[in-house]
Amino acid sequence: MTSPIFGRVLTAMVTPMTPAGDVDEDAVLAVADHLLAHSHDGIVVNGTTGESATLTSDESIRVIELVAAHVGDRAVVVAGVGSNDTAHSIDMARRAAAVGARGLLVVTPYYNKPTQPGLVAHFGAVADATDLPVLVYDIPGRTGIPIQTETLIRLAEHPRIVAVKDAKGDLWAASQVMAATDLQWYSGDDVLNLAHLAQGAVGVVSVVGHVAGDEYAAMVRAVADGALATAREIHRRLIPVVQAIMSPSQGAIMAKAALAELGVIPSAFVRLPLVESPPEHLAMLREGLSQSGIL
Repeated sequence: MTSPIFGRVLTAMVTPMTPAGDVDEDAVLAVADHLLAHSHDGIVVNGTTGESATLTSDESIRVIELVAAHVGDRAVVVAGVGSNDTAHSIDMARRAAAVGARGLLVVTPYYNKPTQPGLVAHFGAVADATDLPVLVYDIPGRTGIPIQTETLIRLAEHPRIVAVKDAKGDLWAASQVMAATDLQWYSGDDVLNLAHLAQGAVGVVSVVGHVAGDEYAAMVRAVADGALATAREIHRRLIPVVQAIMSPSQGAIMAKAALAELGVIPSAFVRLPLVESPPEHLAMLREGLSQSGIL
């Protein structure tokens, strides 16, 4: 099995906040410890699930700094630095590198809807800004445009663009890029974790991993060992909790609610325009956690 650059089991970590809406630094470290205790060898900080869209640049860098210093060599800390402004992304990449990030997550620029050559120029400019390896994040449901297969093959020529977090939902396109390049593939969609792993992904960048890190680590190992029946059993056992976290509203909202249910964080506060889970969603969450054997 290919040696992974960023680890095999990563979660896009939430950014805990106080009920007043401030970043809760103690809870940030508690979540990092919780992930490390449950089979994570990588942590993504300041990703979508970390509410990067509503953190200030200084808040984002502070959280990256906190987690990188706390985790040390126990896991690879990957910093989300992408935005729809290339100059801002470059600045964030340099600042993240300066505070200890070991990799960069760079999402497709959203809202602007650049052309495919524009995507190549954007990702290349961010990758040129530091010496850190880059994990390209393809999520057209949020950004408005997919990274086309030919574009990913071209991006693979850059020495620091080394991996893809795939939340595009196109398994055939993923197969084509994996066959044509050395890019390491990470499932960025918990619903498709097993499918991506079965066709060659090296790991997962999860949301449900906040509560199912051990299970996903076992799934990754099972696929690597050729024990697909075991991997399928894990996949099916996790269906209720995946459904509970990813379906009722939004991953960041439900992941925080789940961590609060487990006592990892004291508050499930999310910043507007996100709002906390209503009682019926919390009831679904508790049922999902219970049915999957987590709560």
